[in-house]
Amino acid sequence: MAAPFVSAAAALLRAARPDASPTLVRAWLTSTATDAGAPGRDDEFGAGILDPARAMAAASGQFPVDVGDPVSSLVGSSTEIREVSAGVAGGGYWMLGADGAVYGFGSARSLGNAAVGPASATDLEPTRSGRGYWVVDERGRVFAFGDAVWRGNVAADRLASGERVTSLSASRSGAGYWYFTDRGRVLPFGDAPFLGDMAGRALNGPVLGSVPTPSGAGYYMVAADGGIFAFGDARFAGSMGGRPLNAAVRSLVPDPDGSGYWLVAADGGIFAFDAPFAGSMGGRRLNRPITGMVAYGSGYLMAGGDGGVFAFSDLPFAGSLAGRPPARPIVAIAAGA
Repeated sequence: MAAPFVSAAAALLRAARPDASPTLVRAWLTSTATDAGAPGRDDEFGAGILDPARAMAAASGQFPVDVGDPVSSLVGSSTEIREVSAGVAGGGYWMLGADGAVYGFGSARSLGNAAVGPASATDLEPTRSGRGYWVVDERGRVFAFGDAVWRGNVAADRLASGERVTSLSASRSGAGYWYFTDRGRVLPFGDAPFLGDMAGRALNGPVLGSVPTPSGAGYYMVAADGGIFAFGDARFAGSMGGRPLNAAVRSLVPDPDGSGYWLVAADGGIFAFDAPFAGSMGGRRLNRPITGMVAYGSGYLMAGGDGGVFAFSDLPFAGSLAGRPPARPIVAIAAGA
């Protein structure tokens, strides 16, 4: 019985956008469907339950679109997305649970879950091909899936008491990676070179995220107070360090041409440094604070702690876990191929 409804929705989309290819129409329909059954695409429900209104919104470019429904009563106050990390933008994304469970949306398929045990998973880093990813936990253990290459874990004695691994970034070749800790330390493995860190220096806020440069010869670190630390060929374009903020900064994302970057704060405010401003949620009421951002097409997506996603981009979104929260909190989201 689904075929007539899908055909009718496709006809509406073609009427609104006669220039759209069949592939693009299909993408609008599948990427805006409400997930059902097992998280992500499955054999019983496919891409999910058809949502013609959202598909039309995507086709007409009516952004920003909040794709997260209020689910606080189902999830509880502990549920949060901690980080949105950069990846191959535009084809979907993965969500990572604190228990190491990985949920795929759009073309980003789950390739396996990380057995983190009682520890908390903290980040998911996609490979450049989009056919694999690494999951890292707070103890510095890495789990590799697909074409991601495992290069080692952080020995327990290399972390100080109370120090946590908060982020992982891959080298350009994918044959190495950097661990980043909340104290600003960098621990390289494989062919990832050590280019400097903030070890031994006083920080006004913990380091929450990291982003490598396109060349792989540099990286950025971002701290909660808006401080930006650039190493190697990473170009420092400005920061919010030392300035009054309404809310803590959560993430840094380079713009498409690599000349600048955006910072996002927990209240949805965007700070653009040599990067085009595409919009923000600053000054608007949010169900949960913004906890991260990812490059997506010509712009970016912002994610809230409840899994709501706000799109400021020329691309349709690929869905979310809103309305079907996982058993454990979501801690990261990363763009796929």
